Amino acid sequence: MSFYSVAGQMALGSRLRQLGDVLMNDAEKVYGLYDVDIDPRWFPVFYMLTIKESAAITELASDVGHSHAAVSQVVKSMMQRGVVTTEKCPNDARVNRVMLTEKGKAITANLEDQCLDVNAAVTNLLNESGPNLWAELDVVEKELKGQGLFERVVKARKARKRGEIELVPYLSQYEAAFRDLNIAWIEKYWTLEAADYKALDKPTESIINQGGYIVVALYNDVPVGVCALIKMKSGGYELAKMAVDEAMKGLGVGTLLGQHVIDKAKSLGANSLYLESNTVLAPALGLYQKLGFQPVANSDSPYKRCNVQMVLNIKG
Repeated sequence: MSFYSVAGQMALGSRLRQLGDVLMNDAEKVYGLYDVDIDPRWFPVFYMLTIKESAAITELASDVGHSHAAVSQVVKSMMQRGVVTTEKCPNDARVNRVMLTEKGKAITANLEDQCLDVNAAVTNLLNESGPNLWAELDVVEKELKGQGLFERVVKARKARKRGEIELVPYLSQYEAAFRDLNIAWIEKYWTLEAADYKALDKPTESIINQGGYIVVALYNDVPVGVCALIKMKSGGYELAKMAVDEAMKGLGVGTLLGQHVIDKAKSLGANSLYLESNTVLAPALGLYQKLGFQPVANSDSPYKRCNVQMVLNIKG
């Protein structure tokens, strides 16, 4: 059983590395065949120096797509073999320009024939394996420059974890989580106020029994987020006490909670939804705006920390 047939395309890096090793092993034999006395790993830098009279290491690094440190190491190795030398740039003494020595130039004669034959062999290989392979590699490289594999894995991880989040109505077993998650974010910036204790100490009595609603976000059956829909004395509803576990930030839990509460308010016949916040909570304000909330003129609030009020007009 082949590892690659089992692992599939997630092993792309390992398979390309294995393919690279196979090609590199053959490359060493090819260099020997043509009496080209260079390390195959030098080829990108060496080849660019056969085209350019001289080049700075930064320029070479850009040409071959390697890091400055990696190209510096290659140049150092080539200098030890007498293949290249360096001299100060006439326009900037801080910059060393790399160039082939006479020994290096002598190698290029045999290298020219080698390149012609290798190009023909690779063309034949690509034709046998599929004429689009080289173009497709260009596309893959371009896409990876736009967004690297790491960023793509992070994005996929977020999508997977978000898909595993379950929203459930509040039960008494989530009382501690409702309190703890809210206390964590409040005490990060402020201190608890009387209105906080009223809502957090007895959520069933102060919110649900008053015509409100609380939703809990579960991840692997563990509460990681909460949000309340509070029935106001005016008859309207307030989105309040939204809190998300720090470890789950960035996964869109807040968006899921907010949209769920909006949908709940609609089902209860609400015409609008009110909330209070603070300008220090920039990510939260961005979320509320994304959900459709708009700032309104300041009004009285039971919270000293509140300096932002927002309203969402609900249609239908």
